[in-house]
Amino acid sequence: MNWILLRGLTREKGHWGDFRERLAEAFPQQRFHVIDLPGTGEYFREVSPSTIADIRQKVQACAAPIAGPVGLLGLSMGGMVALDWAQAEPERVARLVLINTSTGFSPPWQRMRPAALGKALGVMVRRTPAVRERGILALTSNRPVTPEVKENWLAIQQRRPVTFRNAVAQLRAAASYRPSSAAPAARALLLASAGDRIVHWHCSRILARRWQWPLAVHPDAGHDLVLDDPQWVVSRLEAFAFGNQAPAPDVSVP
Repeated sequence: MNWILLRGLTREKGHWGDFRERLAEAFPQQRFHVIDLPGTGEYFREVSPSTIADIRQKVQACAAPIAGPVGLLGLSMGGMVALDWAQAEPERVARLVLINTSTGFSPPWQRMRPAALGKALGVMVRRTPAVRERGILALTSNRPVTPEVKENWLAIQQRRPVTFRNAVAQLRAAASYRPSSAAPAARALLLASAGDRIVHWHCSRILARRWQWPLAVHPDAGHDLVLDDPQWVVSRLEAFAFGNQAPAPDVSVP
């Protein structure tokens, strides 16, 4: 199966680090593709739409050459795009993995924690790329970040800068997103971080309870779960996506 990886707000393919390679090594029978959202990565010169549906349509067009059925793995806002895609094109999307995402089914103060909102806005308006990227890392990761990661994230921003206009458009799209009430046909898995300081993990629990989806919660990782503990993500994917058994719910926090 072809898998498509979708990153979150103002992030791009470079921010996956070596996660795609980890997936390819763990699951050699699968194929993994990374597509940037409009306004980021290779599309950083484009104007980002301000709705998830419009962002999803552009991503769908970019993914048209990839043979289906496909699996979608989305982190944060990338999870919203993946969910919208699964509802819009059920015959194409067979698997769905949503990591630290949120929807309009959750209250606003869980979708964006109040303490994080001010920090996020402060980070967005800073004009120095180094200060901005350090601020994003400090907000999204709960682990000591290596100098290599810091240098890589700064280099990405310098090569393919996300404009303030596009950041605001993406923030507006994420804040206003509410999926259709019917569950997608795709087999789905939810992954969340109890230590997420941006999106409360209860946003994932609400989806899990609403649509009877399995949910695994990491005890202390931050919002960028694939940066903080990529091996944990790979291990949770194994039975769900590439095995025959459905994983038991893995929730160990209240």
